[in-house]
Amino acid sequence: MRIKEFNSQAHTCARFAAIALGFTIPISAPPLNYVLLALTLAALVAAGGFRENFARIKTNQVALAALALFGCFVIGVAWNATGLESGLHMVEKYGDLAFVPIFAVLFRAERDRRRALLAFAAALALTLVLSYLIWAGLISKGWTLLSEQARPEVFKKYLTQNILMAFGAFLFACFALSARTRRSRIAWSVLAALAAISVTLMVPGRSGQLIFAVLAIYFAYSVWRWRGTLLATVGVAALACALTFGFAPANSRIALMLEEWNTWQPGVDSQSSMGQRLGYFHNSLLIIRDHPIAGVGTGGFGKAYADKVAGTTFEPSVNPHNEYFNVTVQLGLLGLSVMLYLFYCIWRLAPALPTAFDRNLARGLLITIAVGCLLNSLLMDHVEGLFFAWATGLLFAGLNPQAEKNSMATP
Repeated sequence: MRIKEFNSQAHTCARFAAIALGFTIPISAPPLNYVLLALTLAALVAAGGFRENFARIKTNQVALAALALFGCFVIGVAWNATGLESGLHMVEKYGDLAFVPIFAVLFRAERDRRRALLAFAAALALTLVLSYLIWAGLISKGWTLLSEQARPEVFKKYLTQNILMAFGAFLFACFALSARTRRSRIAWSVLAALAAISVTLMVPGRSGQLIFAVLAIYFAYSVWRWRGTLLATVGVAALACALTFGFAPANSRIALMLEEWNTWQPGVDSQSSMGQRLGYFHNSLLIIRDHPIAGVGTGGFGKAYADKVAGTTFEPSVNPHNEYFNVTVQLGLLGLSVMLYLFYCIWRLAPALPTAFDRNLARGLLITIAVGCLLNSLLMDHVEGLFFAWATGLLFAGLNPQAEKNSMATP
């Protein structure tokens, strides 16, 4: 076999492994995702073309920003007081960021980006169908089904499923908006509506519900500008009121959340879900106050938190359930600045993407992650972190270098 033919087949293998991730991320166990990631990397290395790939990465500001954030975690191991092993373990958790430039190289063709997004949409649609069947009592718990009728989780726990489904509702709506035929527009619109119902009424997950609300407002703005924003905001507010005072399951959860918020006091341990989160936030801020610039080092959150709550009634924790605090405790304000710069690049460069579909999806992705990070450490979590890296690399693979330069130069 000729070398060029081998390189071409290896590149094809890498592309299809990256596309397959779109289907496996929402539904599979981590080992399959790791296998596909390893196959993607190995096949890309075997395909060669390093000079061309590096040149492409050098002109992609989003890919460079993701690498910079990953590099901060690597460097942060140096001042981690808990040892090399815990530091490297945390580096592994954020290792998905290093794949952003790899996906940006592999998804250069619009056809591959479309295939990958359709694979991701198919996995979400499958999740949606099974979830509705559970909710209707037509199927019972099985090896792919994590819950019973009252909480129809399928492949992932409710929090992860709701976050992905909130983005899924936005993705389906974007597909409907760009559909070329009436039939496909109706099909995508139905999926978007079913996903919206799933997030708001079926699966309890306050993070997903919050993300969905912000995405709905942004979608209305992207289509109808400020008039749509106003109408969407009123609609979201009305829905929130209806859920709070009308629909029983949502009513109990929202009422409980408000009660937990009102009864929480700084420095007082709480066993409630909201109270625990507020306690994590408060204690994390105290650690940041003591280590503001460079933090406690990669993987050092658990020890720093345990030291801070020693002698109190607070339980030790390795996760503040807020990515902004998680990054700042470990890497300080310097690390937080790099993370926010990555988010800034995604938002600022989205208008330089080739189509309105890509532009809306890129900003919708950022909204999903930025809002979700307020209540979860999404970049550290396997599914959400890999989803962010995969989707970011995919969407910004279509970035034109000259358009990127113009976009970053425009105030």
